[in-house]
Amino acid sequence: MKRIVVWLCSLLSAIGLAACDYINLRELEPGVSTEQQVRDRFGPPQMEWRNDDGSVTWEYSRQPEGIECFMITIGADRILRSIDQVLNERTFARVETGMNGDQVRRLLGKPASSQFFQLKQETVWEWKIDHGQATGGEPAYFTVSFNTDGRVVGTGRYTKHRG
Repeated sequence: MKRIVVWLCSLLSAIGLAACDYINLRELEPGVSTEQQVRDRFGPPQMEWRNDDGSVTWEYSRQPEGIECFMITIGADRILRSIDQVLNERTFARVETGMNGDQVRRLLGKPASSQFFQLKQETVWEWKIDHGQATGGEPAYFTVSFNTDGRVVGTGRYTKHRG
């Protein structure tokens, strides 16, 4: 039975539903859980980032409908090191003017959307960061703007008003 629940959660996670993330996260323990246990619960990562120390960080974004992006680091010994939900104020503050898209993606994961604005000559990436609990029922987004050279020129936030 447990195997069926794990399989169902992995399937739901793969299609962007975070309903099982709570269960999956509780069953994984940094310093103890293996790489295979992480894959069994979260499925294949959307992106793999190689780190200088031989570890690898796996990206599990819940965008565009979810409000999380988990960066899960596996040590060179194939043991779980850490699980970080990176769509938060601390990580947003790390986005700096002049960064390129790969650097931003490494911090925040895949954005919910990307749009080019002809008049400003900017591309804006956005991440959904709130379903509406903090904004009175309206979803909120964090944005990063890039110039035509692909470099960050600013960040922002907005609330998408329905209606």
